[in-house]
Amino acid sequence: MPKAIIYITLILITAAAVPPALIAQARAVHSSKPRIHFVQDMDNQPRYEAQHANPLFADGRAMRPPVAGAVARGQLGADDHFERGIVADQWAVNFPARVPVTMELMQRGRERFGIYCQPCHGAAGYGDGMVNVRAMELVNLGTNGTVWVQPKSVHDDDIREQPVGRIFNSITNGVRTMPPYGPQIPVADRWAIVAYVKALQRSQNAADLEGTP
Repeated sequence: MPKAIIYITLILITAAAVPPALIAQARAVHSSKPRIHFVQDMDNQPRYEAQHANPLFADGRAMRPPVAGAVARGQLGADDHFERGIVADQWAVNFPARVPVTMELMQRGRERFGIYCQPCHGAAGYGDGMVNVRAMELVNLGTNGTVWVQPKSVHDDDIREQPVGRIFNSITNGVRTMPPYGPQIPVADRWAIVAYVKALQRSQNAADLEGTP
């Protein structure tokens, strides 16, 4: 057999072994590169990214605004007492039926109060938290013209006399310089905080057996 044919045959055999070797290597070795994707299926297809223009719509935007009146599943919030602290267009004076006032609820309220309320209002609710302490230091030093409104004490008469529904609303929507915590604290936890606030108020304004404060 001519040597040229032998050489060509060896070259072809060697070349034919290269693809299987590369495939075996690709299957056995980890790589940060994307895999070879011959069949695209629906993995890669034309799409619009956020904030891109889309001439299909009259406003030219790819991102569509929510449909007016649309409510996410489970977010209807039809229970005014539980969701907003309102009963018959008045602030609720009692806790919702689905929020039994138990020791577990009180412990949860104490924990949530310590996270969200204590930094400003203080551990006992007198408005003397560490945020207030630091802010007053800056005010006294005149740092960059710092101004500060001290957080309200939950033991003030006007706060202590508020029904539970109004306190719940203050936590949800904020009041004066206090920001709303509704987006951060779930509804049930807000009621737990209300329960703990009422317990704090009771602890500092309790009456003895003869009714003397």
